[in-house]
Amino acid sequence: MKSSAWNVRGLVYSALFAALFIVFSMLKISLGFNPVPFTLESFAIMLAGGLLGARYGFYSIFLVVVLTAIGLPLLHGQGGISLVMGRTGGFIWMFPLAAFAIGWFSSKIRGQGIIAFLLMFVVMEAFGSLLLYAGGVPWFAYIAGMSVTKAATLAAYPFILPDLLKALVASAIVLKLRKYVPSLVASKRAAADSSFSSK
Repeated sequence: MKSSAWNVRGLVYSALFAALFIVFSMLKISLGFNPVPFTLESFAIMLAGGLLGARYGFYSIFLVVVLTAIGLPLLHGQGGISLVMGRTGGFIWMFPLAAFAIGWFSSKIRGQGIIAFLLMFVVMEAFGSLLLYAGGVPWFAYIAGMSVTKAATLAAYPFILPDLLKALVASAIVLKLRKYVPSLVASKRAAADSSFSSK
């Protein structure tokens, strides 16, 4: 019964973070000199993975990507297969994988000190930023018919500093709040710890 309750709660939190992801995608700033806007999408992904864990973090972002692909205007107020297969499609495909990776690796980090914060920052930056570039930039180059180097100047370099800041803030938030968010991973770990200590 307890396991079932956690599953339902996890799905509810997944839906809430999916909504947060959608809202953050709407908050966009056009940079003018390129077609890739600045958004808080990656920030939402960092929070979803870090707070919900790998499984439910993945579900929350994957749900939005699938619904966007079938036509619902959920990302930047747009939707459809043309968006998912367009110039920024490589980034969109990587969103659920980034949430999963953040959730998995961040779950291995213990404590609240400076070491935990630095490790969390590395996870957030590696999978909430660099992994997205790895998938997004080559696809952007392919669709736009330009070199990967040129694509990086449009779709990666302008976002490096903002993404570093997002990773810093997300790391602090996740370390502070994750004990209050009942992710499936956290609940299983707590149950195992309780069982061990009672022996």
